[in-house]
Amino acid sequence: MKVLYAIQGTGNGHVSRANEILPILQQKCELDVLLSGTQADVGVNFPVKYRLRGMSFIFGKKGGVDVYKTMKQMQSKKFIQEIKDLPVENYDLVINDFEPVSAWACRSRQVPCVAMSHQFAVLHKNAPRPASFDPLALLVLKYYAPCKSGVGFHFKKYGDNIFTPVIRSEIRHADVKNKGHYTVYLPAYDDDKIIGFLSKFKGVQWQVFSKHTTKFYKEKNCLVHPVHAKFFTESFINCEGVLCGAGFETPAEALYMQKKVLVVPMKQQYEQHCNAAGAASLGVPVIKSIKSKHFEKVEAWLNNNQRIEVDYKDETESIINNILTAASQPGMIPAQPKIEPSRILPAFR
Repeated sequence: MKVLYAIQGTGNGHVSRANEILPILQQKCELDVLLSGTQADVGVNFPVKYRLRGMSFIFGKKGGVDVYKTMKQMQSKKFIQEIKDLPVENYDLVINDFEPVSAWACRSRQVPCVAMSHQFAVLHKNAPRPASFDPLALLVLKYYAPCKSGVGFHFKKYGDNIFTPVIRSEIRHADVKNKGHYTVYLPAYDDDKIIGFLSKFKGVQWQVFSKHTTKFYKEKNCLVHPVHAKFFTESFINCEGVLCGAGFETPAEALYMQKKVLVVPMKQQYEQHCNAAGAASLGVPVIKSIKSKHFEKVEAWLNNNQRIEVDYKDETESIINNILTAASQPGMIPAQPKIEPSRILPAFR
């Protein structure tokens, strides 16, 4: 079986998950890899055949998505051309981790495409939602990389085709310790904003990983690092707790290691608010922003030693086996309604 594994490169979680899935897939099929997007800080440990621009959400510096930069790089003519040029018809199956070019190319040519992503789980009818409903954002999430069938990953099993997170091998096998510092990853905030807030907590050691610097430096009680996979993982496995955005993989891995977790969902990012609702259902504290009005909640978190118990078994290979078995049986993966590329996402034209 010839398979294309398509990865969304916005953020690090998709790539980290791919690095666990690809070695297993390689043993079971003829495999090619596609990577699109521009925001990942970690690399794919596997040869990439197709590197595409795709569509990415660009992080800002005030806690949310930079709408102007995001819209500017969403060049619809380029996007549609990438869809037309991608030879998905050469594959028996496309496995899609929230990657838009391959998803729409499969839909335009009715090629079997299966989601294997966190976003597929977020869209499940039983998955948590924030109190403030945003129907437009939900629509974007649904049609950004549409797949009719698939499997999803979430903090809990919300349905038969929803599974607990794919935890990186280096985290599963890590010698986890507590050296007393707190690891911080808030890519939507600039350094000054983060340091200004965290420095108010006297006596706390913060190790901040920043997308907005290229050098190490220390300011007040914050040691600021450029984002680097090796250094982040070292800080991560040895920390007391983790302060991070409401992505999925970082909070999930922190919970797996029995770390304290506090999440700050990114503004204008509905998926993160869904994630925050899911994390909160486990008992993870959530704050809306790093502003002074949330000082007491952060201080309470720092002083609380409660650890949240999770059971994240390694089911990756069995999930892959089920997908490939289904793909080998005619009709098990239904084709989606055909849509011509010229009619795709007219809002971005």
